[in-house]
Amino acid sequence: MTKKKIVFIIRDLGYGGAQRQLVTLVKDFDKEKFDVMVLHFYSGGHLEKDLKERNIPVISLEKQGRWDLLGFCWRLTRQLKQIKPDLLHTYMGESNIIAILLKPFFPGIPIIWGMRVSQSPANSVDWLGNILNKLESLLSHTVDLIIVNSHAGKEDCLSYGFPAEKMVVVSNGIDTEHFKPERELGVKVRGEWGISETQILIGLVGRIYPQKDYPNFLQAAALLCKEYQDLRFVCVGTGPDNNYVQELYHLAEGLGISKRVIWAGARGDMRAVHNALDIAISASAFGEGFGNTIGEAMACGVPCVVTDVGDSAWIVGDSGVVVPPHDSKALAVGMKRLIELNYHERIALQEKARRKIVECFSVDNLVGTTMLHCLQILSN
Repeated sequence: MTKKKIVFIIRDLGYGGAQRQLVTLVKDFDKEKFDVMVLHFYSGGHLEKDLKERNIPVISLEKQGRWDLLGFCWRLTRQLKQIKPDLLHTYMGESNIIAILLKPFFPGIPIIWGMRVSQSPANSVDWLGNILNKLESLLSHTVDLIIVNSHAGKEDCLSYGFPAEKMVVVSNGIDTEHFKPERELGVKVRGEWGISETQILIGLVGRIYPQKDYPNFLQAAALLCKEYQDLRFVCVGTGPDNNYVQELYHLAEGLGISKRVIWAGARGDMRAVHNALDIAISASAFGEGFGNTIGEAMACGVPCVVTDVGDSAWIVGDSGVVVPPHDSKALAVGMKRLIELNYHERIALQEKARRKIVECFSVDNLVGTTMLHCLQILSN
């Protein structure tokens, strides 16, 4: 069998959830059946190194900002003509749209879109984002297949007019050989943050962006700080808007909890970070498809409290606590339920959380199902 060339296209290779899922996916693609290459708009992403270490070709298109369109499209077209791919698999928004707009220059090359979000209100993006969303909906009928990473995301796409017959759900895959209970790694991180073994550490991992609803997390933390003296909270991530980040710092100060909140910034050692936590939180208000950090924390045996956004409730099931979004009191009550567990209840929940990920959301399922869809599209 002649190997097929698949080119994945994504905006960047930063630490985002979609980016990490793409890296997880392509690293395990069958090298006997496929030649895989990744093109990304902007250079400098931390995950580029991970791909190069696996000898996966990575090319930056050196996009110089939002309005660098003609030069960028020319560079992309030139690269694709040199590569001569058998299939394009794009990841999200701009990548999806650009691939379809270039389709007349590459007739006969099938295109698979990747959709990664759900429940995003119109006011969560700027005017250009809303235009792109509408354009994506219109162009969705011309794509060969749309892979959505969540059931909630599929329902949203359907409500926007995406073609049901071209959509499939392939949930994210969590590397359970990498993300696993290793408390000794967590102890080192806790020591770095000044957290003792007797203190309970509750963490939210995610970019600092309105979608993640850090204010909800901080307000819930403030409620709990009135009841417990041994709690500490950590926020792991960075954000593109420094003014918004500063607002969160001021909010923590105004709530009187700034000395009990750690702002850890972006971290590359996520396995160690998850193992440092006693409880993991997803406080998202909108936009979640499949929350990677939820799955990673659960794989490390960390019970989660999540808001009912995207597929979060489905992922957690009965191995954690699900609360409504935008409700800091409910979030605090959910955290309290886990804080008050006795030793045996906690161990049982930790084991159940990891078992759920191992059994339902493996990398093998992600890779195998995606490769099967690619082969089916190529055979049409």
